[in-house]
Amino acid sequence: MGTESIEASFLSIFALISFFIFLIVSKHSYKIGNGVLLDKDFSKPQAFHLFPVTRSGGIATILSLSIFFSIYYLIFSKILYDYIFLSYSMFFIGFLDDLKINIKPFKRLLMMIIILFILIFFLPIKIFNIDIPFLSSLLNNNFFSSIFALICFLFIINGANLIDGFNGLLAINLIIINIVLTYININQANLEFSFLIVGQIITLLTFLLFNFPRPKIFLGDSGAYLMGSLVSLNVIITNNLNPDISSFFYCTLLFYLFFEVFFSFFRKLSQKKSPIHPDQKHLHMLSFYKISSIYGKDKGNFINSLIINIIYFVLIIPGIYFANNPKISMYWFFILLLIYLFFYSRLYHLTKN
Repeated sequence: MGTESIEASFLSIFALISFFIFLIVSKHSYKIGNGVLLDKDFSKPQAFHLFPVTRSGGIATILSLSIFFSIYYLIFSKILYDYIFLSYSMFFIGFLDDLKINIKPFKRLLMMIIILFILIFFLPIKIFNIDIPFLSSLLNNNFFSSIFALICFLFIINGANLIDGFNGLLAINLIIINIVLTYININQANLEFSFLIVGQIITLLTFLLFNFPRPKIFLGDSGAYLMGSLVSLNVIITNNLNPDISSFFYCTLLFYLFFEVFFSFFRKLSQKKSPIHPDQKHLHMLSFYKISSIYGKDKGNFINSLIINIIYFVLIIPGIYFANNPKISMYWFFILLLIYLFFYSRLYHLTKN
């Protein structure tokens, strides 16, 4: 039996194991702490579900990934220290909120910054290829390189948590990103790393079975932080392994998660609101108001996720085609930001009342 057949067999076994982990967690997690994981707060700005749902997707995800990391070790005899430490750290920070332990947003952000910086600095996690000359030279400095990587992680992790409010919205977006990364790495014969990303795709697809179109389970902050951090690391490693591909292409690939946080931060400041507290004026929320006026809130929830991700996928296709051209990749990235602003402006005026 060839190596590829062994890997495919292990992935099939892992998919089955992952399914049963999510099944068991979704059925029994409501018993934890007398239902502490149940999301019953329908008044918060980011609540768009109609009945209590357990926020235990993070538990199932970390359990599934732990099994997968063990499988990876059996096949390749390598311990994934960067993925393991990052996974458990980000899961822990998010899980505190899932347990309804009252930690102020600023303190939680500060905790994330400290832990991420320690992991990035000592593991180490580096970004080697970047198409901005003055930044490229600065990245030779270990401290600056760590700060730059930290900022990248913060944008994507918080972007993942920000859009995790509708059935399948985050999971489908992360699946698309990871499929594109897998395509790149397989084309460049980075098969071992491709295997690692496929394991994450299987975990996300399994979660999607229990979250879409109608939810039996939510990722929660623990799952959103966890998967957001892993897709960030996937992109950094893919960038390092494939120097012929423009670093602006990865900006294109992550533009939705990145710009959702970036734009939201400055929008709230301009409105004299706290930039770290949630509101109901994000793009995916405005589109939901419009879609739910047509299909109703129940159907509007998952239809909203489908429409946003279809548009996102269509928009990144040209970026994939021009991935080896730094200048066009850069132009396309900024065009995508303008497209985002156009859609946001239209939806804001349509839903203003």
